[in-house]
Amino acid sequence: MAGKFHLFDGGIGEVALPERFNNPFSYVPHSLCVRAAEEVRRVVVRNYAWSCEVAAGKMFGVLVVRDACGQIGFLAAFSGLLGGCNEHGYFVPAVFDFLAPNGYFKCEEREISYINSEILRLRGSEEYLSALSDFERVERERDEALAAEREAMRAGKAAREERRAAGNLSPEEEAQLLNESRFAKAEYKRNVKRWDERVALFKAAVAVYDEKIAAMRAERKRRSAALQQWLFDNFVFLDSEGERRSLSQIFADTAQGVPPAGAGECAAPKLLQYAFLNGLSPLAMAEFWLGESRVGEVRRDGCFYGSCISKCKPILSFMLGKMDVEPSSQESASLGAENIKILYEDDSLMVVNKPSGMLSVPGRVGGTSVEEYLQCNYNYLDCFIHVAHRLDMATSGLLLVAKSLDVFSALQREFAARRVKKRYAALLDGVIAANEGEISLPLSADYDNRPRQKVDFSKRGKEAVTRYETIEVVEYEGRVCTRVAFYPLTGRTHQLRVHAAYVAGLNTPIVGDELYGSPDKRLMLHADRVEFTHPVTGEVVAIECPAEF
Repeated sequence: MAGKFHLFDGGIGEVALPERFNNPFSYVPHSLCVRAAEEVRRVVVRNYAWSCEVAAGKMFGVLVVRDACGQIGFLAAFSGLLGGCNEHGYFVPAVFDFLAPNGYFKCEEREISYINSEILRLRGSEEYLSALSDFERVERERDEALAAEREAMRAGKAAREERRAAGNLSPEEEAQLLNESRFAKAEYKRNVKRWDERVALFKAAVAVYDEKIAAMRAERKRRSAALQQWLFDNFVFLDSEGERRSLSQIFADTAQGVPPAGAGECAAPKLLQYAFLNGLSPLAMAEFWLGESRVGEVRRDGCFYGSCISKCKPILSFMLGKMDVEPSSQESASLGAENIKILYEDDSLMVVNKPSGMLSVPGRVGGTSVEEYLQCNYNYLDCFIHVAHRLDMATSGLLLVAKSLDVFSALQREFAARRVKKRYAALLDGVIAANEGEISLPLSADYDNRPRQKVDFSKRGKEAVTRYETIEVVEYEGRVCTRVAFYPLTGRTHQLRVHAAYVAGLNTPIVGDELYGSPDKRLMLHADRVEFTHPVTGEVVAIECPAEF
């Protein structure tokens, strides 16, 4: 453990230790994790060799632990590689270091690279290119010759038809015309066969090379798959009681069935693995970003983030499965259900105030949704009750709920046509320069980091436009913040959150945004006004519900 277990500078004094291990996917970092992260930053910035890599953006992690003697300290890790290596004295090692220069992985990787180079060499060889050029030339000659012959046949047919049209043909002359037609068709078939036989000879010369290339590609594919499986089998993880499972076993029951690229190389699994291997008791963990955000992503220097879902959730679920872990905000989503208030209701629809931390409609994460709560608690169990649009689980505020399929469909059309006017109140973590403006940044799902979204100017990105205006600058828990009103002109997932946090947007995340800013007690985003045309009466209905922050 030499050099990996770090005591806190100045000790920890009277800091209260956490009673339960924090949920790695949704948490407010413990004060000791914050201190550990600050110490890691100091270590990182002192190393000039890493400066460019870290400045470009990298995820780090810390794990507060207790050793066998009762001392409290922390471990540190980085995701992926740092300086092209897995091993650095200050940080815990990789779960499985497959990068040893003469190890199986690197040797096999070199063999696969050699096959790649041989494929490229053969495809670029003078012999192959010459054979391919000859084949293509003969194909062109065949096509041109046969096209000319078909044209001659058409001209001959036209001439015969002209003679027939003139009339007065003797039986002998008609027979001659018929024989000319038959001969032309037969000769064309013979020429097609002769050309096909000639082309086949040149094609066979090319096929000799193509078969070699295909065989090498098949060998490359086989060896790549075998090497990947070898990695999956050799990445073996521990839980708190010493049970072991490989990546292959951990991901066998997931939807994808196989681990995604890079699984097991994030900071969190490294930290827990080292703790379990060395008899250290994990107390709290946090992952944080240093450096610039990557293009399209929203990562802020020094901010803490939950572990990634696609790579880490199956692994950490196994590693932490026998520990006492706090529930995530998603798992406790129904705690605020009793705070649902119906603000407007008639025979066709209702408008409700959804609390933060509650699903709009039933979802995979569990917890009671607004839709389910209304069905079960307002005597609508056997009625049509459907939320006509959605708010993020972390967002509070106004939701339209339809009481019939016709009303639901009508409201859906209103939303699709952008005729429903919505306003959101938000508290931003800082001061923005402009008093008002419009943000237009297309968004798409960040599939490797669901449920996060990213700015995407490719064809995958969907138009997302938000108007905003500044309300006031206020002090919130010792820091200067800005109250703003958002007017979304489109309705993309996490649109307001990304537009607020992204550097080309307001570059100021919403307070409490654990995905794009810093976690807090709650996300300070509230849908405080909705205006729509009633689908039955045709009247304009406007409902307001001020934010409670």
